[in-house]
Amino acid sequence: MLAGLSFRVRDLWHDVNAVAATEFAIVLPFMLVLYLGGVEFGNGLAVNVKVSETSHSVADIVSQNTQVTASQMQAILGAATAIMAPYPVTDGNGSLITVTVSEVSTDSNGKATVQWSQSTSSTGARPTGQPMTLSAFTSNSTPTNANLSLILSEVSYTYKPNLGYGIMGNVTLSDSYYLFPRCSTNGPAGSSFPYYDVKFPAAAACTCIQHLQQKSC
Repeated sequence: MLAGLSFRVRDLWHDVNAVAATEFAIVLPFMLVLYLGGVEFGNGLAVNVKVSETSHSVADIVSQNTQVTASQMQAILGAATAIMAPYPVTDGNGSLITVTVSEVSTDSNGKATVQWSQSTSSTGARPTGQPMTLSAFTSNSTPTNANLSLILSEVSYTYKPNLGYGIMGNVTLSDSYYLFPRCSTNGPAGSSFPYYDVKFPAAAACTCIQHLQQKSC
């Protein structure tokens, strides 16, 4: 009996038929985590690219005007959400995206403040007169950043992972862009503060083409 048992133990020790299956069972959970994590990470990067694109587009559109009406501004903000397609911009709890556009202007001393601000959210707009800090590399004027205006576009998006929501929860993706108004000509020599700005809200719209080429506004 002992001899037969020893043979069985020896056979079991040398039996490698189930080694591959055992190793696969051990490695499989890690492979699934890597695969699903890679898919979710790729989706997050794609959404983040859309957020950056939306932010840049809003600033770009507004900066192509010297005057913007209230209805025109709402149309720009509303259309901006279409850039996020095919990703959702709403869910059962409301909007997933907040788009805010503001004008930041500096005085002769380079002090920057918000002149106006509009947002798709009732709480997203910046307060008028809010002090802002600009990079020293924004302009090479003396004093630094004196007598200029910038259009600031900010986008915030609540990303809900499809596969890892229970682990990560919501992830907030955001980006912002500063752009100079392209065709504003109201400089310090012949105008009052703010300078080189985009007027809002205006009674009538005025694009760069109307202002510089057609001279109609």
